[in-house]
Amino acid sequence: MATTPSRRDVLAGGTAIGGAFVAGGVAAVPARAAGASRTPSPPAPAAPALAAVEPHAAEDSWRGVLDDADPLWRRMPATWFEGPFLGNGFLGSGIYAEPGENAVRFNVQHSEVQDHRPEFGSLFGLARLPIGHFTLEPVGTITGVDWRLRLRDAELTGTLTTDKGTLRLRAFVHTATSVLAVEITPSGGERDFRWVFHPAESISPRAAHKPAPEGYAANPPAVIEQHGDGLGQLTAAVQPLLAGGQHVTAWRERERNGGRTLYVSVAHSHPRTTARDRALRTVRAAALAPYDLLVLPHRVRWQRFYRKSFLSLPDARLQSFYWIQLYKVASAARGDAPVMATCGPWLESTPWPATWWNLNVQLEYWLIHGSNHLELDAVTRALGEFRDQLTAEVPTPYRTDSAAVPRTTDARLVNGGPTPPDQGFGVGVPGQDPPTPEVGNLTWALHNVWLSYRHTMDESILRDVLFPLLRKAVNYYLHFLDPGPDGKLHLPATSSPEYGVNSPDCNYDLMLLRWGCRTLLESAELLGVKDPLAPRWREVVAKLVAYPTDDNGFMIGARVPFAKSHRHYSHLLAVYPLYEVTGRTPEERALIETSLAHWISFEGALQGYTFTGAASMSALLGKGEDALGHLGELMSRFIQPNTMYKESGPVIETPLSAAQSLHDMVCQSWGGVVRVFPAVPAEWRELVVHDFRTQGAFLLSAVREEGRTRWVRIASEAGAPCVVRHGIEGPVDVRDRRGRPLAYEESADGTVRIDLREGDAALITAAGDRPDLRIRPVEPNAPAARWGLPS
Repeated sequence: MATTPSRRDVLAGGTAIGGAFVAGGVAAVPARAAGASRTPSPPAPAAPALAAVEPHAAEDSWRGVLDDADPLWRRMPATWFEGPFLGNGFLGSGIYAEPGENAVRFNVQHSEVQDHRPEFGSLFGLARLPIGHFTLEPVGTITGVDWRLRLRDAELTGTLTTDKGTLRLRAFVHTATSVLAVEITPSGGERDFRWVFHPAESISPRAAHKPAPEGYAANPPAVIEQHGDGLGQLTAAVQPLLAGGQHVTAWRERERNGGRTLYVSVAHSHPRTTARDRALRTVRAAALAPYDLLVLPHRVRWQRFYRKSFLSLPDARLQSFYWIQLYKVASAARGDAPVMATCGPWLESTPWPATWWNLNVQLEYWLIHGSNHLELDAVTRALGEFRDQLTAEVPTPYRTDSAAVPRTTDARLVNGGPTPPDQGFGVGVPGQDPPTPEVGNLTWALHNVWLSYRHTMDESILRDVLFPLLRKAVNYYLHFLDPGPDGKLHLPATSSPEYGVNSPDCNYDLMLLRWGCRTLLESAELLGVKDPLAPRWREVVAKLVAYPTDDNGFMIGARVPFAKSHRHYSHLLAVYPLYEVTGRTPEERALIETSLAHWISFEGALQGYTFTGAASMSALLGKGEDALGHLGELMSRFIQPNTMYKESGPVIETPLSAAQSLHDMVCQSWGGVVRVFPAVPAEWRELVVHDFRTQGAFLLSAVREEGRTRWVRIASEAGAPCVVRHGIEGPVDVRDRRGRPLAYEESADGTVRIDLREGDAALITAAGDRPDLRIRPVEPNAPAARWGLPS
């Protein structure tokens, strides 16, 4: 007979912390089917060599999908939403036509450049500040462009044609240092082209969209300075800040072998004025190297980046979109960079020049887990580094034991104020209105931290960041939680982000609070912590009021039905991404289906991430066609030519979350079970995934051929219990790295449990099958147009 795993096993392996607990119970590993044995079916002869049972891929596999995904421009892009973009998490450049001029704009923006006047709030006094842009000004009139953004090298190449000649272009933002390098090789009559820098007015971009607070003014104009050395002229635009400090853009041109290379760097300092020296030093050092030498380590690092995972699917347009999102997130994020603001490093005119914590941050970083790029996780780092600020943001009476994150902050998680509510979006007090009492943002952000823990099983994340901060986030709720006449615990009125009507027992907060208490209990047990608050957390799990529902599914809260068009799915977080309501019973599945259909039935306010959320919820239900349909709505209605996204201003979270929706169709690992191809539409008869990172710190590789799963390989990095729903029909063989049979337990639903130690791997195939384990792109169902402006 199969045995239920111990509680400690469950904690270590991942059917516990958070998502596997529904109605307070532990989700046990599936039992073996009747008559199933730990001894596998008689295996075929073991493969003679390691290569026979290990997936392997040539460099050409990545080269093929990346080259096919490269965006092209045969027409001049006119806006941020059309042009190529370069970045390294700090320095960013978007490239498009200079409005009204015969020139090409190269924006220069930096994720650390912000104001430091907290008295005017996060959206004005602490806002991201625009820096400026260069214009490439040819001699003749521009008549054509032919550009290619080479994803695998993170480099823009091509030509700009005028009626006087041609300018051959190469450009990149260095992955390891704050340098933009642009090489222009002229021909014909274009030898006298020029570069011109245009400093931006140093004012919050929100000022163009909303009234500024009284007393708020722009910073002084930038001062252009000339600095000479043995190599010639070096220029700096020094932007002083009223709050002290500065940001500086420095640049130099070097001529070599008939071409001219522009080297640009940006530095920011506050309150000291050290940015000038840093920017000048960086440009001097970079300009010593010819373009071809400077770009070499940059290309190597990018090519290594892509090789950490692989995904190929027969929808060529969607496959290209996916790889562009990997390029985008690595251009916009770094573990040591500021948490992404709404525009990433590519600041444009926007009403949202800050970091947004009621959905944007969470969605921006989800794809780093499955794609195996935890090095980009700035959320865990920032929440840990600035934890004291999270306490300071809580209203004064609760600071001794609580923490919260406001809706909007700067890079150091400061909200600022006091300001009018629409300028600050600070932490509210439940039961108090105004300001909008949005309470759950920190708890939701900590779910991202929990995902980083679960995908790495790195106990230091749990011990040093998640547990202490989640304890304080839940404490803030506990100050306001009271028993009602029904014997249940209730919350006073809080806000479901952006719905506009506050409600007691708001689902956004109830769902996060229940997840938080369960996660604290399981984390404490895993860490061996005897916390005095544990009885209170157990009481919340046992007595918290049920999520308010009506005939249309989940409500906003106890007194507020879901009754109007609304882009957020914050009232559905227990379904996704928390995976606490997952459709385990027919009644629960019907509740999810009803809620989802009702939510997206209201047109008017629906936006792009409405459809990424709907796609992921459909994937949870195993509805691959529905998930693909929602992504199709996103692509046709919202995604721009360069895969960027806009509402009333530029934002980047939605395309990045669409990549996560693809992940959810290809693999899910909530509840301690790795589900292979759980929501694949029938038209995706071929599919390849390699080194996809799952909860439990497993790396998954799998291939679908002719509409069926051919093989699954799973490698353990942490020795956590391994439970796989593989999708292979009929009896299976499970073999180790050397082709030897591995013991496993099997359940009637096709789920197997395999004992894997750290460093072990298992290959699952149909019994007797010995498939080719090469990783290579699948053939597209049909040709697809390139992203960009290819015609």
